[in-house]
Amino acid sequence: MLPSYLLSLREGLEAALIIGIALGALRQIRRPDLAPAVWLGTLSAAVVSTLAAILLTQLGLSLQGSAEQVFEGIAMLLAAGILTWMIFWMNSEGQHLRAQLENGVSRAVSSADRRALYWLAFVAVVREGIELALFLTASFFVGNNADVDSNTIQILAGATLGLGTAALLGWTLFATTVRLDLRRFFQVTGFLLVLFSAGLVAHGVHEFNELSWIPAVIDPLWDVNAFIDETSLPGQLLRTLFGYNGNPSLTEVAAYFFYLLLIGLGLIRSRVRRTTLSPSGA
Repeated sequence: MLPSYLLSLREGLEAALIIGIALGALRQIRRPDLAPAVWLGTLSAAVVSTLAAILLTQLGLSLQGSAEQVFEGIAMLLAAGILTWMIFWMNSEGQHLRAQLENGVSRAVSSADRRALYWLAFVAVVREGIELALFLTASFFVGNNADVDSNTIQILAGATLGLGTAALLGWTLFATTVRLDLRRFFQVTGFLLVLFSAGLVAHGVHEFNELSWIPAVIDPLWDVNAFIDETSLPGQLLRTLFGYNGNPSLTEVAAYFFYLLLIGLGLIRSRVRRTTLSPSGA
């Protein structure tokens, strides 16, 4: 439930900020008659995103044998790739995000065009929604060793709470004088999602181990299920959050730590570059 909450919170917050800025700008220019276009775009995108999540999950569940493993492996690696890009982008652009959003919204609002406002809201929400659909699908299959119905309920509950929190934050930011340090927010959630993304990479490699597309080399490298059984509640929680596997292969473990190493080096390099290019570091 926690991974789906964090993913939904991060993806939902940018969309909530855009919608909040648009509605706030319409209120300032006293054009509340244009607000329905924003809400219609938001609703349309929410429907499209929900359908995408359902179709992706049903497609995965309908596959059997090696086709299912291929789908799950690709979905996990693709989700990890998008998460990685998002973490790096937020790490470099998080402090400027609000200003960028406000500039984009102001251009649409200044035209007072209902279609422009509709598409602004639709694109903002559907972009985040499609990404979230892929993340939740990958999260579903990571925890698929557990009861399917229970796993589905936990993911839906986490997503609902995450989107609700994002909507509440978006409303608070523009209904009050509260200002959220977006850069710090994305850094904190990003740290947890780096571990989640590493788990997706490891699980993707595990699926390809079973297909013999990636050699296991040593399988298992160790077996600690006697201490923390991956089918137990703590094991399932660790599996969903951090990619825990009680008896992983050598390439699965190598992929996990190699991914963490690359992310760490990439973030350090990004920080050094920003420090070098900043006026204070000149």
